[in-house]
Parts: sequence; structure tokens; C-alpha cells
Amino acid sequence: MDFLRWLFDAKLEFAGGGFLLWREVLGNAFGLASALGGMRRKVWAWPIGIIGNVLLFTVFMGSVFGSPVYANLLGQAGRQIMFIAVSIYGWQRWKQAQSGSHGADSQGADSHGVAVQPRWASTRARILLVVSMVAGTAILTPIFNALGSYPPVWADAWIFMGSLLATYGMAKGWVEFWLIWVAVDLVGVPLLFSAGYYASAFMYIFYGAFTLTGFFIWWRVRNQNAEAASGTALPEASPSR
Repeated sequence: MDFLRWLFDAKLEFAGGGFLLWREVLGNAFGLASALGGMRRKVWAWPIGIIGNVLLFTVFMGSVFGSPVYANLLGQAGRQIMFIAVSIYGWQRWKQAQSGSHGADSQGADSHGVAVQPRWASTRARILLVVSMVAGTAILTPIFNALGSYPPVWADAWIFMGSLLATYGMAKGWVEFWLIWVAVDLVGVPLLFSAGYYASAFMYIFYGAFTLTGFFIWWRVRNQNAEAASGTALPEASPSR
């Protein structure tokens, strides 16, 4: 109980009265660790991410949990719950692939212990992703507005829908999920700065560069797998090139 009391009250204070909540810092640190694990296609990325989601939920529902930052971002808070639900799905899916229960499934684990093999989403899936992003944002905006979310409310709804689709895409092993995160970051940075969540805003800036790196890494792995499957793979370059 003493630890929980410290966790909820602890602040990283700066000269001039500024501060960061340690819960926000730690939650984003777990999120970063999860993203690193996801880039390496490791199963442990999912449970690590869930810990960060729990911490950030208490941050974004500021007035409920006694936070000195009282701007409730319902989309940000709600997406933490969504993250947990979808992460459980992704966790189980990657564990099954890693254990070989999918047999010849192209998403199965390889000899290096990764849990998923990157692949492009189908044209139909891409269309559904775009339509879901736009339609979901339009539907959620008036709902979040009625619940008192921080303006501009459409941005909060956009972040929620993008996070849902990106997490689902990661579970499916679609390379495109990284680009959805980029779209989330572009909207999330100004919203978080305006709401006073500076640790999360700076983390989103970093995530923007990180997600582009992840996209190109997954793209490269997908192409290497395709070359290997067709028997045209080139010899791997030495690390000293």
C-alpha cells in the first residue's frame, strides 16, 4: 500500500513549478519497451505493454485518480482499456504461433524465436482499415464530446481508433500497422502538449521516429522471407559492412 500511495503521489518537479507524474513517465517507459519488443517480434512485448496501459489509464483519468493534471482525455484513457483487451488477443495469438500450433501458417515463429512473420495486409484489409479509421473517428467524436473529453475532441477520437487498429494490425502481423501509429503520433503530439501531458507528448515525438524505423525493419524482414520462400534470397551481408 505504501508503494501504491507513493506511485500515485510521486512527481518529478522542475524549477518554476513544472512537474511530471512518475506514473506517466513509467507508463510510457513500459510502452517504449513494449514497442521495442514488438519491433523484434517477441511475445513478452504484450504483457509489458499491459503494465504501461494500466499506469497510463490512471494518468489520463486525472480527476478520478486524484491527479494534479485534471484534463480528462477519455480517448487516451479508453484506449488503455482497449489496449489491454487487444493485447490479450495478440499475446495469445503470438504465443500460439511461437509454439507452432499454427503449423504452416505464414505467421508462425522461425528458428530465432520470433513470434510472427511480417506480411502485407490484403487490399480489402487496407480499405477496411481506412474506412474504419474515418468512420470510427466520426462516430466517437460526439460521444467523447458528450462525456466531456478535452478539445479538440475529434483528435482524441482519432487517437483511440488509430490505436485500436494499429494494435490489431500488430497482432495480425501486418507491416502497415506501423504507419497507423505514425498517423496517431501526428495528431497526438499537439493534443497532449495542449492538455499538459508533456511526458506523453515528448514520448509521442520519439515514437514517430521509432515507428518509421519499425516499419522499414518489418518491410525488410517481409521481403527477405519472400525471397527465401522463392529461392532467390541473397547471402546475408556481414555485420561489418
